[in-house]
Amino acid sequence: MAVEPTGASAAAAMPLQEGRVIDGFTLHRRLHQGGMANLWEVSHPEHPGALLMKVPRLRLGEDPATIVGFEVEQMILPTLQGPHVPRFIARGDFTQQPYIVMELIAGPTLAPRADDAPLALDEVVEIGARVAAAIHDLHRQRVAHLDIKPENVLLRADGTAVLVDFGLARHDALPDLLDEEFRQPMGSWPYIAPEQVKLVRNDPRSDLFAFGVMLYQFTTGELPFGEPRSMRALRRRLHVDPVPPRVLRADCPPWLQEVILGCLEVDPAKRYQTAAHLALALEDPRQIALTARARISAASGWLARLRRRYFRLNQPPVTPAAHGARSQVVKSPIIMAAVDTDDDSVDLAARVREMARRIVLAEPDARLACVTVLKMGLLSVDDYEDAHGTNRHVQQLAALKHWARPISKLLNLDAGRLTFHVLESTDPAAALVAFAQRNGVDQIVMGARGHSAMRRYLGSVSSQVVAQAPCTVTVVRD
Repeated sequence: MAVEPTGASAAAAMPLQEGRVIDGFTLHRRLHQGGMANLWEVSHPEHPGALLMKVPRLRLGEDPATIVGFEVEQMILPTLQGPHVPRFIARGDFTQQPYIVMELIAGPTLAPRADDAPLALDEVVEIGARVAAAIHDLHRQRVAHLDIKPENVLLRADGTAVLVDFGLARHDALPDLLDEEFRQPMGSWPYIAPEQVKLVRNDPRSDLFAFGVMLYQFTTGELPFGEPRSMRALRRRLHVDPVPPRVLRADCPPWLQEVILGCLEVDPAKRYQTAAHLALALEDPRQIALTARARISAASGWLARLRRRYFRLNQPPVTPAAHGARSQVVKSPIIMAAVDTDDDSVDLAARVREMARRIVLAEPDARLACVTVLKMGLLSVDDYEDAHGTNRHVQQLAALKHWARPISKLLNLDAGRLTFHVLESTDPAAALVAFAQRNGVDQIVMGARGHSAMRRYLGSVSSQVVAQAPCTVTVVRD
C-alpha cells in the first residue's frame, strides 16, 4: 500500500491549481509564475477583499538563497504597516506549506513605464516624489528594501506608491539571514549600490542609489550602468561614472541631473541622506542647489577612471555602517519652521528663529524647511497682488528669506540644507499639516500669539497644527 508523503514533501507533491484550499484560503487564478515563486489570487471567508498568496517554488536543486529570501520576507512583512506596503494577512510554515498571504494591490507596477521610457519630465518628477515617500516610510519602520526597481513598485488607484518583494530586505531588529549565510552581492544588478557590491547590507542609502538608477532610466530610457552579466562588469560602478543624463536627453534640466547624479554617488555620504530629503527637493525643484554635477557634460575619461580605480583598490575594506534604516532617518531629520511673515511681532519671530537654530545646531545632518502660508480669500480673484500691484507670493518669499538669513549665517548652512516654501491656502493650519505629511517632516517649530477671546472662539493655527500634525510640534509663545 502506498504511503502518502507528509509535511513539506507532501505540500511540494500536491500541485497548485484552481480550487485547492490551503489553510482556509481558496486558490482562484494564478497571476504570475516566476522563477522563485507563484502568485495566486485567493479568498478567505474571514478576510474580505482581494488577496494575494505568494508560494515559493521548492524544486530539487533550487537556489538556497531563494528559500532564505522567502523566510526573510515572512519575517519582515508582518512588521510593516501603512499605505506604502501591502497589508499582511497570514503565512504558512515550511514544515507544511510555505506561503505568504497579503492584500492584492490592483494597480500596475512601474515596469511598463520603464519600458516606455524616456518619459515626460513631469511624470518622472511625479513618480519620483511618490516612490521617495514610500522609501522614506519604509526606512522609518527600520527596514532597508535593498531591491528597489520598477518591478517592485506598484501604484494604488490614488497614485500611492507601494513597495513589494522584501526577500532581500534587512530589518534593523531582526536577524539578517542572507548576510549570515551567503557571501555574494544580493540584489538586481542593474540597480545594486556600490556598497552592496562590497557585501554591505545595512545602509538604507543603498535604496537611494537604486532610486537614482530608476530616475535615470525614466529620464533617458537607458540604465546608467547597463545590465552587467559578470562581477567585473558589476564592479565598474565603483570607478566609472554614468553618462550624464543631459548628454542623452537635451531637455533634461540641470536640477534633475543634479538630483540623479547625487543619488548615484559611489560614497553613500555624498548622496541625499534620506528619501524625505529627496521628496522635499522634488516638491519644489527651484530650491535644488546646483553643484558641478549639474554641469557635467561628458562621461569620466580614462585617466579619471584609472585614478579612481587606484584609490579604491588601495582603500581599506568597507566597514559596515554603524546605523540602520531608522537611525539614518533620525540623524537626518527635516525640521519645518512655520513662519507668519505677516505678523508684526519682531520678538516672536526672533524667538521662533532662535528655537529653529538650536534644533538644527543639535542635528548636524538636519534640513531646515522654512514655510509660510499666503492666505487666500474664498471668493477673491485678485489675491496674488497687493494694493500696489506687487506679487504677494514673491513678497512672502523675500520676507521668509530675510527671516532665515541670521540662521544661515550663524550655522553656515549650504543651500541644500535650507529651503523656502510659500504655500497658498484658505486654511493655513491645514496647509501646514499637509506639507508636513507630504514631505515626511520630523519636527515643526512655530510661534503663537497670546490668548484672546477671538482665538479661543475660532481656535488658533498653532493649536490646530498641534492637534493634527503627524510629528512633534514645538510652539514658541510671545
